[in-house]
Amino acid sequence: MNDFLSKISSYNLFNYLFPGILFAVLAKQITHYSFLQNEIVIGVFLYYFIGMVISRVGSLVIEPALKWLSFVKFAAYRNFVSASKKDPKIEILSEANNTYRTLCALFMLLLLLKAYEKLEEKWAMLQGRGGIVLAFLLLVMFLFAYRKQTRYITSRIEANE
Repeated sequence: MNDFLSKISSYNLFNYLFPGILFAVLAKQITHYSFLQNEIVIGVFLYYFIGMVISRVGSLVIEPALKWLSFVKFAAYRNFVSASKKDPKIEILSEANNTYRTLCALFMLLLLLKAYEKLEEKWAMLQGRGGIVLAFLLLVMFLFAYRKQTRYITSRIEANE
């Protein structure tokens, strides 16, 4: 387990594992849902997955929404790639930037989880169906994440030509 943890990059730690653990702890505090695990190995993988989901929500929902609202403005990707070659600190700053975006998604998802909990109390038809709703939403989200990642790889290849 120590060998596994030593191979986790700072990006994976701060954008996946940390938010996943934080979500599990806070969800238990503000809702009746519990994602906390007693088994450490299962816990690490579950928290990492939860963090990955939170990160993708940040990438697919938070980032576009903030761009649309003109709250943030991005440089052209080609310029980012070029500048990163000249200034390695840009990658570190970008990683920190992604962490902030992921934390925004984490708090948004906690609020949505609390809202779902309230809806579940009001609408009996939702009770016991959370798993299938979650599976469907995760499928859709990861399809869009796959498409975005493919575009990212293509843009990176084109920027290096």
